[in-house]
Parts: sequence; structure tokens; C-alpha cells
Amino acid sequence: MSAIHNPPVDSSAGPDAGLPEQARHHAPKVAPVEIAIGVIIGRVSEFFDFFVFGIASVLVFPAVFFPFASPTVGTLYAFTVFSFAFVARPIGSLVFRVIHQRYGRGTKLTIALFLLGTSTAGIAFLPSYAEMGKASIVLLALLRIGQGLALGGSWDGLPSLLALNAPEKQRGWYAMIPQLGAPIGFVIATGLYAYLVSSLGADDFNTWGWRYPFYVAFAINVVALFARLRLVVTPEFTELLKTRELEPSPLGELARTQGTNIVLGAFAPLASYALFHLVTVFPLSWIALFTKQSMVNFLLVQIVGAFVAIPCMIASGVIADRLGRRTSLAIFAVGIAVYSGWTPVLLNGTVTGGYLFIVLGFALLGFSHAQSAGAVNSAFPSRYRYSGALLTSDLSWLTGAAFAPLVALELALHLGVGYVGLYLLSGALCTLAALYYNRKLQVSVD
Repeated sequence: MSAIHNPPVDSSAGPDAGLPEQARHHAPKVAPVEIAIGVIIGRVSEFFDFFVFGIASVLVFPAVFFPFASPTVGTLYAFTVFSFAFVARPIGSLVFRVIHQRYGRGTKLTIALFLLGTSTAGIAFLPSYAEMGKASIVLLALLRIGQGLALGGSWDGLPSLLALNAPEKQRGWYAMIPQLGAPIGFVIATGLYAYLVSSLGADDFNTWGWRYPFYVAFAINVVALFARLRLVVTPEFTELLKTRELEPSPLGELARTQGTNIVLGAFAPLASYALFHLVTVFPLSWIALFTKQSMVNFLLVQIVGAFVAIPCMIASGVIADRLGRRTSLAIFAVGIAVYSGWTPVLLNGTVTGGYLFIVLGFALLGFSHAQSAGAVNSAFPSRYRYSGALLTSDLSWLTGAAFAPLVALELALHLGVGYVGLYLLSGALCTLAALYYNRKLQVSVD
């Protein structure tokens, strides 16, 4: 597996780098802001679904679907089901690739978002374990897998199109824009749960209150579907996507010529993705199982952290345009490595220390997550950008995020919370190693 057969794309080159000369002159002109709006709306809907299920894995599923187990074991079971979507996601990418090639991008996106919406809304109608027994767990797992398959199929190429159409000296800024969907989606999901938990008694919340966020997710997916279809099915955008060669490339050729870039792209975001769950889903389980803190107060602190992440993301765009995306991501990974050493101190300390852990973690997450995808994806030639970015995204979420809450909770239970910090440190080291080898490869080719 090697990428040496294809010259690397200079990250300082303009958005038309790698395009044939004729394509550069005839590419339709579309304002990046139009693409950015569609990208953000799509990401908000995906991350809202993501966090609705993640939060429910702590607050709801242990009592509703795993009442036969202790709260701790029930949470571990819920985190196992949580991981199924990330395992199914690459499979969904392959299945929907066929639909894309046969019926077009618009049909693929419509089917994928319909599957995502129905899988998410279907969870709201699930009977509890007390009503249906083990069959309720099976249905929960199947709907979670449906979410993963749909997420794999919902890739529309707009983030790559945005990166390729970004102004020459603002590519770090535009790489940041799609990632704003994460904190926005988190704020909406967490705010909704905080309201429901504070407004309802435990019995009402576990019986019917928890279902409302899943209803809302379906409505948000419908809005996202029309917003994205408005872009991807118009003749102007269709022509632009073709001109930029943002179409599926042959898998064998992709693996043969871009294998190294795919592996490095999968490992480059690991620091960000490991931190992603260690300040969102995992701390909820820690608070619920091992402390007597108010869950509502903790959810509100997480919302504050998400608001802190937004300006940090914006700042990362400015920093990346001045220092370069790889250099910036390396600096942020070092910051995460330092932060990992304080994990046991902050989580085992006072309430204030726990809150500080969350807010600082979200700040670092904002800086790192905003640039996590673009640093290595810019090395893909235009011909491979669409499929390469999709494959590296699937693999990085699978390796860095799928099992993070489960592994972190297991480590905390059996070895102590200090090992959670070591787990986060390992992600930071993987990011630094991937960036180092990516730079070394490009230097050797040059």
C-alpha cells in the first residue's frame, strides 16, 4: 500500500490544484458560503442523532432495556450497542456506493436520510424490556445498525467540495466550517435532555419522556434532507461535483494507489475522536454511576463547554491558515496529551475540578476536531478525494470513537480512572505519528 504513485497535493496550492487545465476554466462558480450552509445543516442533523443515542445510553437504556443487570453492567451493555453504528458505517458506505453509481447522488442521499430518520424515530416507539423481553434489545440493536448504515450512505461530498472551493489562503478556515455541526448538535440534544430530566419525574422520564428527542431527530433529518438535496441535485452543483471529480473512484485502484494516505488519514484524527467521547458520553456515565452530582447541572456544564468549543473552532481556522493544518493539528494533539495527564486529578477531585475537566476538554476538542479531517485528506488527488475522504472518515470513527465510552468505562472500573488518561494519551500519540509519517512521505516524494 503506497501513495507514492500519485504526487501529493500541496496544501498551500489553490482550490483547483490537481484539476485538468480545461476543468479549471469551465468549473461552475459557486460561492463557498452556499456549500458551507448545506454542510453545517447536514452535520448538525447527524451529530444530533449521534448525541441523542449517546446520552440515552447513560440516562435511559440501562433502566429501560437492561433492567436485569446492575446499573454499571447495563451501561456497558448500552455502550456496546452504541458501537454498532460505527461498525455498520463502512458497510453502509459500500452499499450506498452501488446506489450512487446506479441511481445518482440525490437518490442515494434521500434513501440514506430516510433510513436514518426512520431508524432514529423507530427507537422512540420501542417497547421496554419489561414489555417485550430480549426482543426489545434485538430491535434496539437493529435500529442502531440502521443508523450506522444510513450514516455511511449520507456522505454527499459537500465537505470535500467546500475544501476544494475554499480561497487559497483560507483553506484551514473552510476546513473548520463542517465541524461546527458537532457542538451545535450537542447543544440541541443535551439541552433537550436537560429540560426533560429537570421537568419530569424519574418514572415519567423512563416511561415516555426519553422518547421525545428521538421524535425531534426525525424532524431535523427531514429539514436536513431538503436543505442538502437543494444543493446536490441542482444542475450547477451536479456539474461542479463532476468537474471536481467528486465521484466514487474504483476501490481496488483507491487501495492500491492511496493506501498509505488512507491509513494515515484514519489515524490522524484519533486524538480528537478519543477526546470526543471522553468529554461528552463517558463523563455522563461517570457522574451517574460514581457520584451524587446533579445530572441536570452536569448537562448544563457540558452545554457551556460546547459553547466554549465553538469560538475555539473558529480560532483554529485562523491558526491553521497561518501555521498550516498539519502543524496546527500536531500542536493541538500535544495539548491533548498534556491534558490527558490531568484526567485522574480532575475526575477524582472536587465538583469544580470535574467541571473544569469538561470545559477545558471541550476547548481542546474545538481546536483539534475543527482540523482533524483536512490535515491528511488534502493529500488525496482530486480523483480520489471523494472516496478517500469517506473511507478515512469511516475508519477513523471506527478506530477512534466507536468503542471509546466502553473502553474508558471498563478501564475506570477495573484499573482506575488514571488509565482513561493513558487511553487518551495513546490517541494523541497516534495522531502525532500519523502526521509525522504523512509529512515524511510527502518530503520523500518531493
